[in-house]
Amino acid sequence: MPTATSAWGQPMQPPAYNAVQPRTTLQPASASSNTPAAASKPKKVEWPPAVRDYVRRAFDPESAIAGVSSLEMQTKLKETISYYAERNMQDSIDWTTYPLPQELIQEERRKAALMSPTNNGFANGLSSLHLNGANAQANSSPSTLKKRKSQDSEELAQQTQAILPPWRRTNLESRMTFAEGHNEKRQKKNAASDASSKLEQAELEKRRQRFNLGKAGNNKTPPWGASARDEDEMPTGPVVGTNTALEKSYFRLTAPPKAETVRPLPVLEKTLAMLTKKWRAEKNYNYICNQFKSLRQDLTVQHIKNAFTVKVYEIHARISLEKGDTGEYNQCQTQLKALYAQNLGGNPAEFKAYRILYFVYTCNKTDMNDMLAELTPADKTHEWIKHALDVRSALALGNYHKFFRLYLQAQNMGGYLMDMFIERERLVALANMSRAYISITLRFLTDELGFDNDEVCREFLESHGAQNIIEEKFDEKTGKQYRVKIREAAAHFEQLRAAAFSKVDIKGQI
Repeated sequence: MPTATSAWGQPMQPPAYNAVQPRTTLQPASASSNTPAAASKPKKVEWPPAVRDYVRRAFDPESAIAGVSSLEMQTKLKETISYYAERNMQDSIDWTTYPLPQELIQEERRKAALMSPTNNGFANGLSSLHLNGANAQANSSPSTLKKRKSQDSEELAQQTQAILPPWRRTNLESRMTFAEGHNEKRQKKNAASDASSKLEQAELEKRRQRFNLGKAGNNKTPPWGASARDEDEMPTGPVVGTNTALEKSYFRLTAPPKAETVRPLPVLEKTLAMLTKKWRAEKNYNYICNQFKSLRQDLTVQHIKNAFTVKVYEIHARISLEKGDTGEYNQCQTQLKALYAQNLGGNPAEFKAYRILYFVYTCNKTDMNDMLAELTPADKTHEWIKHALDVRSALALGNYHKFFRLYLQAQNMGGYLMDMFIERERLVALANMSRAYISITLRFLTDELGFDNDEVCREFLESHGAQNIIEEKFDEKTGKQYRVKIREAAAHFEQLRAAAFSKVDIKGQI
């Protein structure tokens, strides 16, 4: 036992670790009193109440400005306070009227967007308002000074945290730190977002200047002193026209419309009557289309939606179909669908039939299914809509014989729409016939493909490179006749069919 007694009698060695006090609160752990940093801790600075109130107002949600992030606001707040604190100027500034960090950032962006010279105090991030009666040494920019961690900022953060309500209390020390490495990381993180924000502001300013509404040259009133309503805001209400000219060329609007350039409804009614007569007499589509687009524009800017509006779009759509302008037709058709939904009159059944045929032309199966789902039982029994549905069904089943019979029975402007894809379907029918027949008469082919006569059918075959399969034979009963050796051109017709479906003009497609 002597050995054990001597072992327990020896003094205890110090532990091989440093004792750490457990953390019992969410407040930042204070440095131990026995550390060297505590001995060199600078004397605390009592921040003026005006500065603390300024910080509180900066974090107030009511002071937030759209487009200025919280991170940008905090960076500007620290930059501003440290600028004056390092010069002992915090007591010489009227913090109650001094612009908040959000407002300073907004003013800087506006200056940058205007591409104005930065020699008036905004050169490096601070407005000339920083001076506010201070001495001339404040001309140097705070962003050029070396940022360092300041005990004053820590004290300000702790005092401000006590002022804020519980739901706003966060670790303000991490917000108010001026560590050089921390700021560098934050600046790199926000570089991309700041650049994109400035580009957006520049684009908005260019748009204002294009509309000749901006007051970029007037920089006397800061943004925090402006009224709540933006003076550059474009009017959204309807315009009441005063122009009495019946003819007016169409120009795309690049500025808010003026009343003296817009024709009122009574003048537009006279314009429509004049255009209808001119179209019947002259058939000048370029002129008529330009005038109709101008007429539609005057209706749009005046928010006129009535039976006359429906009539204008219907007439323009029919003229576009007659000239094969699918782009203008589809624009009119899209507007007519919205106008018919408001029960403003017109001919909805006629244009529903056109819409079905248009989807057949563009091979738009998605919109076709939506269209079929919208049809009511009464719609399906209407003569024009039923004809369009039969056309779709015949093509879906590959029944080219029925399709060409329906083509010859098309009513209204449906024949013009079917003309847009009749050539494609004739090539499909020829490809199918080439697998079923070896040789057929030209007369049979003319009847099946819906041609007016044999000569037109022969020209169609020759224009598609099938002139070599047409042969002339003499029949004792009928005399001279032409036969088509269609089996020999099976591969050729198959290639033509594939090429026909590979190019579909969807100009103006929804």
